[in-house]
Amino acid sequence: MKIQGNQFLSIEQLQAQYLNQNRQQRTSQTAEGLSFQDILSGKTGDSGEAEQVRFSKHAANRLADRNIELTEEQVQRLNQGTVKAGAKGINESLVIVDSLAFIVNVPNHTVITAMDQTDTNDNVFTNIDGAVIM
Repeated sequence: MKIQGNQFLSIEQLQAQYLNQNRQQRTSQTAEGLSFQDILSGKTGDSGEAEQVRFSKHAANRLADRNIELTEEQVQRLNQGTVKAGAKGINESLVIVDSLAFIVNVPNHTVITAMDQTDTNDNVFTNIDGAVIM
């Protein structure tokens, strides 16, 4: 506690002093030089780059069980298909890349399930509201 001229500071003076110190310590940039807006844009996908698709546990298991390995080019096309579906307002999309079919939750950029051409029963897909063929 500081004493000014043999007098104690009032609560209001201490609050103002404390709050001003905290404001000075806070900066608009992080240690990496990114502003809060940059970080927020990166988390919400507004950075200009398309957010990469993620694979649900179910989809990852399906890929592993069927020995399906995606190339970097196929993953890139899957991302592009997801972006195209989002631009058209699709929520649950079928994205076909080569002979592989993916059901993608577009708002979350998450692949829900994946299959190859031999696994599709009669080529019927349900619970989707759009399809993108890449």
